[in-house]
Amino acid sequence: MKLKGDQTTARAMNRRLILNLLRREGPRSRADIATVIGLSPAAVTFVVADLLEEGIVIEGKTVPGLTGRRPIPVDINYEHALAVGFKLMVDSVECVATDLATNPVAAMRVSLDGHEPDKVADLLAGTVPELVKLAGRPNAKLAGIGISMPGVINHEQTACVRSHRFSWDNVPLASLVASRVHVPVWLEDDTNAYAIAQQLFGLGRQHRNMAVLAVGVGISCALVIDGKLYRGANGAAGKFGHTLFEEGGRLCECGKRGCLMAYHSELSMLRRWREAIGRGEELGLPELREALSSGDATATALVADSGRGIGTALANLVNITDPEVIVAGGEAVSLGDPFLTPLREALAARTFRTAPPLLPDWEDNSWARGAAALVTQKIFDFESSGGITDIANLTGVRAVDSSSAA
Repeated sequence: MKLKGDQTTARAMNRRLILNLLRREGPRSRADIATVIGLSPAAVTFVVADLLEEGIVIEGKTVPGLTGRRPIPVDINYEHALAVGFKLMVDSVECVATDLATNPVAAMRVSLDGHEPDKVADLLAGTVPELVKLAGRPNAKLAGIGISMPGVINHEQTACVRSHRFSWDNVPLASLVASRVHVPVWLEDDTNAYAIAQQLFGLGRQHRNMAVLAVGVGISCALVIDGKLYRGANGAAGKFGHTLFEEGGRLCECGKRGCLMAYHSELSMLRRWREAIGRGEELGLPELREALSSGDATATALVADSGRGIGTALANLVNITDPEVIVAGGEAVSLGDPFLTPLREALAARTFRTAPPLLPDWEDNSWARGAAALVTQKIFDFESSGGITDIANLTGVRAVDSSSAA
């Protein structure tokens, strides 16, 4: 059955096309936009007029044309609103306020004393006005809040279906926070959120197919296929660390034995290193980096072993999904070449065709920025639980007074 689209649908699609062109390529004149996208000049003028009125795009200075009137470029107004991102970890929350390009304007970290859902929601809601105040924008519009955390997330209901680290089952965290701040709130698996940020404004900006590997406390690998994040049937796609590494081996947090992350996550590398040298909990990632820098043979061998183990497993994923590029993030990436070189070598040795480039990304606030990207993506994509109506209504953001509670 062929469905006939109405004017609202066409308008939303045109908005998406125009905004994504400006996101990828920067300022363009209306005539350029019409030529590149294939819309009529009248359709482009109509949509751009709406976007200008809403404040999502702004006009720049005129640029010289070949003849006649000089075209006026338009660009996305990334200062239009703030997005707040929260990255939940076991004992703390990484918090950031960004512009609509996920550039941080304020950041902080708060302690997480417990995992009781209502208390976590209270903490996040109470942090919002502090972030806005820290950003120096007391009358800023708040486009929404993004929350990322490790776990299986129901994208449609924005609820945590299961998180081993938080011992949560079916917790509607987004709704709990939204009831306290009265702005849109989105919840996503932390690696998926990180992948969205890479797709929008990061190393995957020009790619429609990519894998986003994260090696930290756990190991996961999000997939973007044909420009869309792949979540799977139950929101559990990308749990790469729970693939089998050694039958009957070390116990994983999931309760099963022999998972990849039980051997080669950043936390597991530290545990194995401490066991190998007979030291305790006082040794962390900085000490491991220092040992690598000094050429310590035990540390070098162990980290290389983890790089090879992950690279070999990653090759299986590459042979199945064929990504254009692999973006690698997480704490283990900070170990540098002693980790990444063996990983790349194992990947190249096991892939059916030439291995895709592996691009490391290790920046402050990168994971919290991923959470903030859950907000900004709604401007560029109408694939959401509310459908395309969310796009048209997104600009109805709410001013936040940093002098009072949100």
